[in-house]
Amino acid sequence: MGGTAVTKKVLSYIEKHLEEDLSLEKIAEALNYSKFYIARAFKENTGYTLYKYVRNRRLEEAAKKLAETTQPIVEIALEAGYGSQQAFTAAFRYVYLCTPQEYRRIGRFIPKQNVIRRNMSKMVTSVSCVCKGGRMAA
Repeated sequence: MGGTAVTKKVLSYIEKHLEEDLSLEKIAEALNYSKFYIARAFKENTGYTLYKYVRNRRLEEAAKKLAETTQPIVEIALEAGYGSQQAFTAAFRYVYLCTPQEYRRIGRFIPKQNVIRRNMSKMVTSVSCVCKGGRMAA
């Protein structure tokens, strides 16, 4: 697999700027690489498109806030980069198989997609549990 070094740089950049606009163009410009090279290397090394990884990381951070804070769902939605609570709810339901409100009621954060480990020689992702019908399912 080529591009491991650039993928690690991209992952680091994403984690430092997760709450900012993270377009492929912006990341490529910040890291001085071609957007086509970054997109290809990232997909080859992680199994995710850049867009899907960023979306899932933001949803994971939102899930953590839902479980651990009383912050209003609409605020969490806006912080996660969604223009409305409805758009956030649809995306959240797609990934977690329940609404943000149902997830909050469970009151326990269980990551769906952990951060890809940047310091390992082989990049590893882990997928955990999702809620379904008010319960956590493996």
